[in-house]
Amino acid sequence: MKFLIVSFLGFLLILGSCTNVQQNENTSSIDQKVDSLLAVMSLEEKIGQLNLPSAGDVSTGISTNKGIAKQIKEGKVGGLFNINGLDKIREVQKVAVEESRLGIPLIIAKDVIHGYKTTFPIPIGLSASWDMDLIEKSARIAAEEASADGIAWTFSPMTDISRDPRWGRVSEGSGEDPYLGGQIASAMVRGYQGDDLSAANTLLACVKHFALYGASEAGRDYNTVDMGRLRMYNDYFPPYKAAVDAGVGTAMASFNEIDGVPATGNKWLMTDVLRYAWDFDGFVVSDYTGVSEMIAHGMGDLQQVSALAINAGVEMDMVSEGFLTTLEKSVAEGKVTEATITNAARLILKAKFQLGLFDDPYRYMDEERASQEIFSAENRAVARKIAAESMVLLKNDKALPLQKDAKIALIGPLANNKENMVGTWSVSSDISKSVSIYDGIKEVSTNPENVKYAKGSNLVEDADLEERIGMFGKNTYRDDRPEAVMIAEAVQLAKNADVVVAVLGEASESSGESSSLTDISIPDVQVNLLKALKATGKKIVVVLLSGRPLVLNEILEDSDAILNAWFPGSEAGLALADVLYGDVNPSGKLTMTYPQNVGQIPIYYAHKNTGRPLEGEWFQKFKTNYLDVSNEPEFPFGYGLSYTSFSYDNLSLSSESIGMDESLTLSVEVTNSGDLTGKEVVQLYIRDLVGTVTRPVKELKGFEKIELKAGETKTIEFTLSKSDLGFYHQDMSFYAEPGKFKVFVGTNSDEVLESEFELK
Repeated sequence: MKFLIVSFLGFLLILGSCTNVQQNENTSSIDQKVDSLLAVMSLEEKIGQLNLPSAGDVSTGISTNKGIAKQIKEGKVGGLFNINGLDKIREVQKVAVEESRLGIPLIIAKDVIHGYKTTFPIPIGLSASWDMDLIEKSARIAAEEASADGIAWTFSPMTDISRDPRWGRVSEGSGEDPYLGGQIASAMVRGYQGDDLSAANTLLACVKHFALYGASEAGRDYNTVDMGRLRMYNDYFPPYKAAVDAGVGTAMASFNEIDGVPATGNKWLMTDVLRYAWDFDGFVVSDYTGVSEMIAHGMGDLQQVSALAINAGVEMDMVSEGFLTTLEKSVAEGKVTEATITNAARLILKAKFQLGLFDDPYRYMDEERASQEIFSAENRAVARKIAAESMVLLKNDKALPLQKDAKIALIGPLANNKENMVGTWSVSSDISKSVSIYDGIKEVSTNPENVKYAKGSNLVEDADLEERIGMFGKNTYRDDRPEAVMIAEAVQLAKNADVVVAVLGEASESSGESSSLTDISIPDVQVNLLKALKATGKKIVVVLLSGRPLVLNEILEDSDAILNAWFPGSEAGLALADVLYGDVNPSGKLTMTYPQNVGQIPIYYAHKNTGRPLEGEWFQKFKTNYLDVSNEPEFPFGYGLSYTSFSYDNLSLSSESIGMDESLTLSVEVTNSGDLTGKEVVQLYIRDLVGTVTRPVKELKGFEKIELKAGETKTIEFTLSKSDLGFYHQDMSFYAEPGKFKVFVGTNSDEVLESEFELK
């Protein structure tokens, strides 16, 4: 057995020298090596490469995998995830390369979603920065840290468009807009994979969840999706395709069905769209037990659904072990061809060669680099900066910024809680090292003794619910004292303060996977606390912790300022203090619309008109509206205030009309009309006024984040071409139609200047 391994690896080295390739191997060289390896592999060994079990350190479901080490020796494991620690990773890799027949290395994966040890804001918070350089930087740091700690593959970015904040997984995505989502997906892929995937500080990225997962009915996780092709192509597919165009190495199938067939077994989706139409050349992995879950969907037994998945174009089976236990039988019965299995194994082996694992199976295990780079002071400084850039100022009635020597009554169920600051899907974070809001404000204050804390209330009244949202070590430290006692303590503290900072909202695990809610309003116990604090007559600054847009209602009435901090990550308290004290001027903008109440959901800016559009903002009989509230959102897409103010003037177009092969240049003057230096996200939208299929009332087509000193004016330019004006038609062809267009430029999707041009 040792002779076979040495002989094969030696053959690879000879082949590499003959083709004059070093670590950066070209595609043809890798293809030759993959083919040579496949030629000596048995069917069982090929199937083994398609098996991705969980090591069990973290579980999101029920794993049936036993005896993983034995399976690795037998060549029945292609990769492993949820394994923590360099010693463990080195041990299993050693089994794979020294004790299996062919010595094929494992690919080690982990959910590195918004940072590794250095944890950045949750993805919806990252998206609110509208800063592609910072977002790419966050992924680059995550890759550098994780790759030093034995990880070669991450299940990120999540690019699911969602317009329903009841769905908990909006916290993991980039909001409601396909254009912005595509820009962020590309930035994340570049950050993870870099320019050279064989470099030891990169991660293989995985775009997920393909496809349409964010449109689950009723906002309930894992639920059915029912959507026409035009909406798929125009509104939901673009971010996935942007990741593919950026060179993402892998894709993950979603849990939901599409046109009556689960995505994991949907050949139209995985082969016709992803492979043929988009030229995706990586491999597809199922989600956790996604293959076996098709049994519950009603697609057959384990053998049937496993055959369905691999024939559809899913190459790797996560946890279900349906491929491992049934594919040989399916080949014997003619239900799956060996060529299909060989091709699947080829794609997985190719990725391992691209990562350099055959050159050095231990390349991603670097104790020295890990000790220097993981959770370094430099990385934490970047996390602090990004967290501050992601925060969105929703309201400010002369309450912010605070004086650094102000007497602050810091009150709220998570105001002195480290564990919840990193947010959901932070499986690698050392939550004991994150900075609480209390500690962060005290550190930045010029007089820490002026910062006093009281809990004030629990997160929710229901103790059982609070237990469910305190999972994964994210303890909420429920207080068993009566509500009135806790409020009285907080009120007494407030009376002796200059200002109240009330930290309200959700726990970090109130959003995320399997964390859907029917009620996304602020819980009554927190509302009662805020009302009592407001009655003291003190200025009230609300810091909102959330993984989704929330219904704010009474919070708006009883506060002087609201700062949405999301879940800011490792440096939460310091970043928040930077913004509260004005060291950082908030510049975040919403990437999801905030509803007035849950009855408006789904609500999003890029909606279409009906034949009876509402004229104005309030009720008109026989128009499309509600009896009880207006159609307007609480806060529109793209919204976010600053400690300074910006004005927009002189929107001009290079021409009143352009031809199909011409481009249009738009310019607008943006002035910082306030007293402080600040950043503004200048947003460009269009509307196609007449089309052969109906078009949205606005579509984001460009943005630029700029910094202006007080009184400074900059002229910002955008360019539009026919590709920006095009859309998918009923035959799924993409092109722009001649006719009139409106253009809008402004500070959010609602407050804009507008003009018009014609495409001829």
